[in-house]
Amino acid sequence: MLRSKQPKITFISMNSANIHQEAPRVEVIIETPRGSFLKRRSTGELDFISPVPCPFNYGSISAFTGLDGDLLDAVVLGPRLPAGTLVRVHARGAIRMIDQGMYDDKLICSRSPISPWQQRLILLFFMIYAKAKSLINLARGHRGRNNCEGWHDAEDALARATLRANADRKGTSIT
Repeated sequence: MLRSKQPKITFISMNSANIHQEAPRVEVIIETPRGSFLKRRSTGELDFISPVPCPFNYGSISAFTGLDGDLLDAVVLGPRLPAGTLVRVHARGAIRMIDQGMYDDKLICSRSPISPWQQRLILLFFMIYAKAKSLINLARGHRGRNNCEGWHDAEDALARATLRANADRKGTSIT
């Protein structure tokens, strides 16, 4: 009987030497408010209806395109923000995801540093999310592997993304 190989999960602690560096600041437009059951794309189109509410404010960074060709994804920790809100916040880390065989990094953003236990909870969420996304993609007839590859530096995700020349920054701005 063949056993499937367990994915290697990388976890970078916020207690590492780079904690003293200023986290990069990004502008995130909120597409899916915390607590929403409706997951929307950056175009506003409904992506799917979730059986559980989203635990984060979920959005994108219009200044960058991710490796999957879509706007770079970001979650913003903290209180619920209305859809369409443009928030300037620090990118504290990134979750490296694979969706349909393509890298799909998720920047993890917050106003204050993220504790190691918060990192573990966020990572656990995205590990479960990767499994759920596999089922969604299967139902849609999409092929390709889905996986969560762990916590990484925000700078790595930003360096892998492509800077867009004419980024649209629509929404109600808060800092």
